[in-house]
Amino acid sequence: MFPTSHLHPMLVHFPIALVAIGFLAELIFLFVKKEICLTKMGYYLLIIGTLAAFAAWLTGNLFTHDMVGAAEKIRETHELLATTTFVLLLITSTLRTYLLVKKIETSSWKTIAFVLYALAAIAVSATGFFGGTLVYNYMMPL
Repeated sequence: MFPTSHLHPMLVHFPIALVAIGFLAELIFLFVKKEICLTKMGYYLLIIGTLAAFAAWLTGNLFTHDMVGAAEKIRETHELLATTTFVLLLITSTLRTYLLVKKIETSSWKTIAFVLYALAAIAVSATGFFGGTLVYNYMMPL
């Protein structure tokens, strides 16, 4: 039988890659405005990254175990950052979808969505860092 404890480590790489590349596409779009495909790619990667972050967050909460000592403190930080990442991605996805449906091309809301995307990219990176610290420094499988 397949152990459920393996699900979280298998899924965590998807939101990291999807959100990082999606934000990078949005960042490049700022400098190359004529390439509209970049912002569309950033949007689609945001949506898929949000779904992947939810799956990673859910498997982390359901299928990982408690730890002790310094590892527990790092796990708590990792968990807090994971929740923050998911909430940021959910808000950003909702805002970007609203702007797309209402066909709002230029507004301060697009800037807010971009900043939220940047914060989510930073948060997912920090979450990955603390998860990696657990695995490599404490040899704790997530």
